[in-house]
Amino acid sequence: MADERVERRLAAILAGDVAGYSRLMGVDEEGTLRDLKDHRAALLHPKVAEHRGRIVKTTGDGVLIEFPSVVDAVRCAVEMQRGMAERNADIPIEQRIELRMGINLGDIIIDADDIYGDGVNVAARLEALAEPGGICVSRVVRDQVRDKLDFSFEDLGEQSVKNIARPVRVFRVDTHIEEAAAVPSTTAEAATLATSERPSIAVLPFDNMSNDPEQEYFVDGIVEDIITGLSRIKWLFVIARNSTFVYKGRAIDIKQAGRELGARYVLEGSVRKAGSRLRITSQLIESGTGTHVWAERYDRPLGDIFDLQDEITLSVVGAIEPSLRQAEIERAKRKRPDSLDAYDLYLRASPFAQVAMPGDADKALVLLDQALALQPDYAAAHALAAWCYEQRYQRGGLHEADKVAGLRHARAAIESGADDAATLATAGFAIGLIAHDYATAMEVIDRALTLTASSTIGLSFGSVILGHAGDGVGAVDYGERALRVSPRDFMTYLPYAGLVLAHYVSGNFSESAAAGGRAAQANPRFSYPQVFHRCRVRQGAYRPRRYLAADRGGVAPGGAARIVPKLAAGSAAPDIVRWEVGGGQAPRQPGQVRKEAAATSSGLGRCSVSHSPRAS
Repeated sequence: MADERVERRLAAILAGDVAGYSRLMGVDEEGTLRDLKDHRAALLHPKVAEHRGRIVKTTGDGVLIEFPSVVDAVRCAVEMQRGMAERNADIPIEQRIELRMGINLGDIIIDADDIYGDGVNVAARLEALAEPGGICVSRVVRDQVRDKLDFSFEDLGEQSVKNIARPVRVFRVDTHIEEAAAVPSTTAEAATLATSERPSIAVLPFDNMSNDPEQEYFVDGIVEDIITGLSRIKWLFVIARNSTFVYKGRAIDIKQAGRELGARYVLEGSVRKAGSRLRITSQLIESGTGTHVWAERYDRPLGDIFDLQDEITLSVVGAIEPSLRQAEIERAKRKRPDSLDAYDLYLRASPFAQVAMPGDADKALVLLDQALALQPDYAAAHALAAWCYEQRYQRGGLHEADKVAGLRHARAAIESGADDAATLATAGFAIGLIAHDYATAMEVIDRALTLTASSTIGLSFGSVILGHAGDGVGAVDYGERALRVSPRDFMTYLPYAGLVLAHYVSGNFSESAAAGGRAAQANPRFSYPQVFHRCRVRQGAYRPRRYLAADRGGVAPGGAARIVPKLAAGSAAPDIVRWEVGGGQAPRQPGQVRKEAAATSSGLGRCSVSHSPRAS
């Protein structure tokens, strides 16, 4: 037995499972099992056979498949996911069976009909990183198939995964499933899509104004990157590139294009090269009315062409998201009250929540309660409710009932909205300020930014949380990034609030007060930064003047004073800051909060019991 050789071979391994399987089984065991068996028999198993795969084993909702070719493995995975999207098209979202898949190429050990080894383990870890309906692959898989298959790959960076010694470079396969699902096949379907609950957008080919054919690849690349970036905004339908690029080189009537594509909003633009500089203009139009929602011009020096593409894409996507949200809010306001659905109620609640004052939060919660009564698992509504309860708790009297309700809604949002950046960021923010669990808050917020790097709400909330945690360097970084991405957003008061705290804990008191002034200009009703704006520096201590936010309405008496940080007695420099709401904490070293988050993989469960600040 000692001389018995272990059988090994190189193989492509696909690991898959059903996203949210436990929830589906809890709702309808028999129906879920029946539907899963039907999907396997009608689609999954035939596709595996077609691409020469071998099903090694199935375990409940999981499956392990071996392929002799990595090209076959990726092609099979994409076709299965596209097939599942088609089969789910007419099924309510909460009842859909959606698969996650991970693919790795590696050396495996053969034992009878089973397989083992790191090659298998990495595939399983990649599957866990995939979003519902998505596919994640390792770098070696991407390298092997990138020139053989017509799929694009999004680099998610190096990821530390359980029981694997080295970080794994992960890539997401762009299958255009969501975009394809948004493409109407008939004019009637287009009209239905344009008036559906979920807003839709078409990015038309940008005009190349340089009369230089060699610039076409750059212009088309920007459009493709914008489409990809917008497709990560989960509340938005994005029309597929194949559908929008038929308009390339044609004179376009925006209203007609919107009708033909079924797009509520249309983004168009142009690129002009002049010497060593590049000018890009873009405008967002509501196709039904022809109303301009947003427009911007970018002037940049020509440098690394790919870096420039990334910068422009980040700026456009980051600016469009809040503009679209505001346009959707205005659209919901125009609807009759008797025709409102959960999405409309959520939109109507948003302006009240965004004021960030307890009195307005009460108004938002009335609408959010109605939305959640219609759709109990509405993740975005849970997240907004969590933020409203945070406002009531922090500046409305520190009532335990508000604290409990806020954390309950935050947990519900994370459980139901793990693939939506704005939902995760809002829920994480609420956890951070209600439970003073800054590590968990940043774990959730950074997960949101992994989904959508240009999320202004994620960057803004991250800035505030890091400021509260005493990480001045990190708070400045997040806040300034948010302002670069979307400098005209109404909610710029949030990153400015983060900068208030960041500069304070760093000892830059005049800059802290200046940031408070800018926050007050952006949102005059938000009491929090106004306290700082009306503070002054005296003999090394930061002393608030006699000013309470209660005088401006919406905050319990003394509520504003409780949130003002003060230097510890006898401290001539801000080495130690006492937060009157959060208890005693020393400022964190740059990046310390995020290191804590990375070291605490179970942080999401901790917020339910963490009712006092965590010591650094």
